[in-house]
Formats: sequence, structure tokens, C-alpha cells
Amino acid sequence: MASSIAKLPEDKLNHLQKKILFTLGFLFLYRIGVHVPVPGVNTEALSDFFRGQGGNFLGMFNMFSGGALANFSVFALGVMPYISASIMAQLLTVIIPHLEALSKEGEAGRKKITQYTRYGTMILAIVQGFMIANTLASSNFGAGSLVGNPTFGWKIFTALSLTAGTAFVMWLGEQITDRGVGNGMSLIIMAGIIDSLPRVIGDTYTQYSSQSIDLARILLLVGVVIVVTAGVIFFEQGARQVTVQYAKRQVGGRVFGGQHSNLPIRLNSAGVIPPIFASSLLQFPIFIAGMNPNSWLGSIMSGFLAPGNWLYNSLYVLLILFFTFFYVSITFKSDDIAENLKKNGGFIPGIRPGPRTAEYLQKLVNRLTLTGAVYLCAICILPTILTGRFNIQFYFGGTSLLIVVGTALETFRQIEAHRQSLRYDSFLKQGGRLKVRGRTGAYR
Repeated sequence: MASSIAKLPEDKLNHLQKKILFTLGFLFLYRIGVHVPVPGVNTEALSDFFRGQGGNFLGMFNMFSGGALANFSVFALGVMPYISASIMAQLLTVIIPHLEALSKEGEAGRKKITQYTRYGTMILAIVQGFMIANTLASSNFGAGSLVGNPTFGWKIFTALSLTAGTAFVMWLGEQITDRGVGNGMSLIIMAGIIDSLPRVIGDTYTQYSSQSIDLARILLLVGVVIVVTAGVIFFEQGARQVTVQYAKRQVGGRVFGGQHSNLPIRLNSAGVIPPIFASSLLQFPIFIAGMNPNSWLGSIMSGFLAPGNWLYNSLYVLLILFFTFFYVSITFKSDDIAENLKKNGGFIPGIRPGPRTAEYLQKLVNRLTLTGAVYLCAICILPTILTGRFNIQFYFGGTSLLIVVGTALETFRQIEAHRQSLRYDSFLKQGGRLKVRGRTGAYR
């Protein structure tokens, strides 16, 4: 890949490098904000509490925020309010006719829905921020009281600080998506997970040194991580190539068409979106209840919805299945694809153009989506079951690996697509002329 990039013109190469550096710079800016705490909170007491939460829902939420929750930084809420608002916006798009009409208006309609999503994010962030501030003001964790002067003014200030941090994180993610490479929100989550990896490895080594776990369990865990990583790479690269034939047509004295191409349909068209959506929906009520574990709601959540519990795994699987089919249904329009193929003179061999093609594509996508959904469930649940069965406080499991590997692969694909686009643009600016050696040996 490096040799291919080196062949690009200097200005195009600089443009691609700027996009990559822009992405890395904004991710670095996000990591700095993770260590900026909200004033008035005893972060040492909170860190002592989270140090023992490696395998439960609070440890998982803290890892998804990149440690911002344990530091109680202005980025403590992370991207979860935005993800929750995005889920509601996509669900309401199917239910509310006005939003459905906006989604069909092209770029202008999508911008309007994005604006509604931002408003929803701010509302959720204010509500969550005030609930967290109110809970922290009335609770003691670990080394003592968390808040030195828990006045109502401090609660308002904390809620506004967390909301401002969420707005800034949302802006960072959108800037990365628009001006950098990759999906900004997924890259922010991936950066938080990767940042927690050294700490998780250190905690595992500490358990091994204290003889809490033996070497056999660690080797088993490493084997699970390797198998999950290999499985993610294998399935994420899988795609069904549908052959499309184009009919011949004559325009004047020239004949066009008569060629064939492939329509790739990925095995996992939804990517890492279903696990992220499912995790965010499960984490929000669990997190709110977990901030007050002595209450009846906290006891119920801790007993029945802890990661690794059968009820948690069952709900997680159902949510992944739902969001996989839901996301594919709103991104893959078989009727539109069949109509476009028909307009361009394309058809699938053995399938009549029009409604029959749309029906064939929809059945094919449903089968692939089911296989992809089962793969996502297995990757996300199996490591959790294994690590919980062998009593290892290590939550860098299937969901985390899926997000990291899936996001990395998608980012590399976008870099490769951008590189190919730059090479194509350079070819067009040169007039689309290639030097071809003739039979006499001369170039023309």
C-alpha cells in the first residue's frame, strides 16, 4: 500500500496525508479532554471504585468512554447520548411520515434529520448529566464522599459541563467523518477501547502475580482474543458477488454494453453499528441504576443484567438481531437497485428485470443478513461466556474486539477508496490518455 501511495502526485499525496493527520489530531484532542475533570468531584475516590469494576457494566461503560467516567471528566457521557439519539431518530424515521419524507429528499433531508438528532442528543445529555450529578451528590464510593459541596448550583453546573462535553465530542466525531477518514463516532469509541488496553493487561498481570488466576486461564484468554480477531477479519471481508450483465445497445455507429460486472453484497453490511446500538441501550438504564447500587433498582440490575448473565446475554442477542436487520433494511433498498439496473440496461442472468430482480436481491440480502447477525452475536457473546465461566476480570472481549477490528478495517477501506479516487482524478486531469506501444515499437 505504501508503494501505491508513493506513486500518487505530490499534491494528492499531501491531501490524503492531511486527512489522516487531521483524524489523528482530533482523536488526540479527544484523549486530552478525557483527563479534564469536572470541578468539585473527588476523582481519587471515584477511581478507587472503578478500579474494581473491570468485568461488570460500570467497567464496560467506563471502557467505552475511554476512562472518562472514572476521571469524571467533561467527556464522561462520551458518544452514548448521540448514539441513543441516532437510534431514536432512525426508529422514528420509519414511524413518522414527515421524517420518512425527509429521508427521501436527499442531502437536504439528511441534514435536517441530523439537526433533529443533535437536538435530541442535547436533551438526553442534560437529563443524564443531571441524574449523574444528583446521584454523585448523594452517594459515597470507595475512599469517601465524592462531592465536597453538593449544592443545587453544583448539580446544574455539572449537568451543563457534561452536556457541553458531549456536544464537543459530537462535533469532533462529525468533523472526523466529514474532513478526515473513517466514521468519527466509531473511531472515538475505538480510541477509548485501545487506550484502556494497557490498563486491562496490567490488571490481568496483577491478578496473575497475586495468584488469582493461573497461566492456563491467561493462555485460554489470549487464544479467545486471537480466534475472535481472526473471525472478525474473515467475516468482515466476506461478500457475495452478484453478476450483472448489461445488454448491448447501438448509438449511431457505435455499440455500447455487452459487458458484465459484479454487485458486491457484504456478509455483514451493518458493520459494528448493531453491537454499538445494543450496548448503548443496555448500558444507559444499567448505568443509572448502578450509580446507586444500594437501591432496589440497582439490586435488580446488578443481579439480572450484569454482563455474562443469561438475561443480559439474551437481551443483547435480541437487540443485535433487531438492529442488524433494521440497519440493513434502511441502507439497502432492493427496489431502487433493481430500478437503476433496469434503467441502465443491466440484469442478473436468469432473473427478469424489475420486481423479480428486487425480490431476488431482497431474499439474498435477508439470508446474508441472518448469517451476519448470527456471526455478530457469536463474536459478542462467546468470549463473555468463556471469560465469565473462568472468572477472569477482563472485559476486552468480543464486543470491544469487534468494534476495534471492524472500525480499523472500515477505515483502511476508506483510505484505499480515497487513494483510488485520487489516482482516477489524476488520470482524468491528464486527459485520460495512456501511452500505448504499437507494433512498430513506437508510443502513441
